[in-house]
Amino acid sequence: MSTIVASKAKLDALGSGRFRVSGVLDASTAGEVLRQSEQRFADAERLEVDLGGVAESDSAGLALLIEWVRGARQRKQEIRFANVPAQINALAKISEVEDLLLLPAPAAHPR
Repeated sequence: MSTIVASKAKLDALGSGRFRVSGVLDASTAGEVLRQSEQRFADAERLEVDLGGVAESDSAGLALLIEWVRGARQRKQEIRFANVPAQINALAKISEVEDLLLLPAPAAHPR
C-alpha cells in the first residue's frame, strides 16, 4: 500500500483502482491531492474512492471530486465514491451537481 501526503490530506492507494482519502480537503490540500491522483488514477480501469476518512471539507473538496469525475470520463473510466462526507453532499446538492457525482440520495426518514 502506498500513501501520498498533501499537507493535511492523505491519498492512500489500496490496489486494484481503490483509493482512500483522509484528512482535510480544502483549498490548501485539494490541489496537491489532485496533482498526485492524476498519475495514480491513470492506469486503472475503474476507480473506487472511499472518502470515509475525510474529517473536514469545503468547496475545494467538492471541486476535487468533480475534477476526478471529469478526468475519469476523459479516460473512459468508471468512478464511484463511497462514504462521501455530509459537507460535500450538502455542497453538491446546493450546487445542483449531485447527479454529476452520482452520489446516492439521502435515505428517506420514516414518518
